[in-house]
Amino acid sequence: LVQHPFTKAVGFTGSFEGGKALFDLANQRAVPIPVFAEMGSVNPVFILPQKLENDTATIAAMYAKSISQSVGQFCTNPGILVGIKSGALEEFKTFLGNEIKNTAPERMLHPGIAKNFQEKRKAALQKGAKVIATNDVGVNADESIPTLAQATAEQFLLNTVLHKEVFGPYSLLVECRDATQLLQVAEALEGQLTCTLMATEEEAKHNEALLDVLKEKCGRFVFNGVPTGVEVALSMHHGGPYPATTDSRFTAVGADGIKRFTRPVSFQGWSNELLPDELKNENPLQLWRTVNNVLTKNPIEFE
Repeated sequence: LVQHPFTKAVGFTGSFEGGKALFDLANQRAVPIPVFAEMGSVNPVFILPQKLENDTATIAAMYAKSISQSVGQFCTNPGILVGIKSGALEEFKTFLGNEIKNTAPERMLHPGIAKNFQEKRKAALQKGAKVIATNDVGVNADESIPTLAQATAEQFLLNTVLHKEVFGPYSLLVECRDATQLLQVAEALEGQLTCTLMATEEEAKHNEALLDVLKEKCGRFVFNGVPTGVEVALSMHHGGPYPATTDSRFTAVGADGIKRFTRPVSFQGWSNELLPDELKNENPLQLWRTVNNVLTKNPIEFE
């Protein structure tokens, strides 16, 4: 289908490998076409110390639900949590770990997804991630293994395998020594669908460098929330820099998503009678149109 001459654009949601293969095929055509591929994203969450100290249990409960919702099979699942070593972070690990332990394994959408989840999870654990909490009792081959893992910032920065998406109910807690190391972790990340900042207003004001880095890494920047809710609205942007997608300018959710499959054509010098109905002066289709920089349904009248 991608190579068929009648195909003019491609939309895709799935793995990085699948999306990149389609992108490459489309660009090998005699006439290349755009591929709007939504691929992998770990949707990192940066949790600043004061916010965590103020709301430890609340944040843990919020993220336990977000990690495990629909067996973790959301492209916006929070796959990486980043915090600074502290007593509050230890308490957060305990709260979140207990929630994960109480999350039952569930059947994933199909055996291929379950197999991929288990392989990616195993690869991360072999590269320095350490299990904090899991529930692997009586897990069948097609089921998830709810997991909270941990790595130091040093391990994370040295092992790019830990940066990769594990599609399912898995999240990696990256523990940093200080704010400088937290920023280094942010800078090491690739393009994402979402980034999230959990912080007080004052913390946000005093961490401009972190905010500047994160907003360049994602298509949607969440403040004190979870990334898993994707509202279908004009203000929603569901996309992000490569490798989250192959084209960060367009959204896959909301009314503007249709723009991926349109091509502008300008008509110059044509009589009103010969113009398409969409462009006729009298506006017979009663469409909203921008005329002289004004959005209107009114007909175009000449004095």
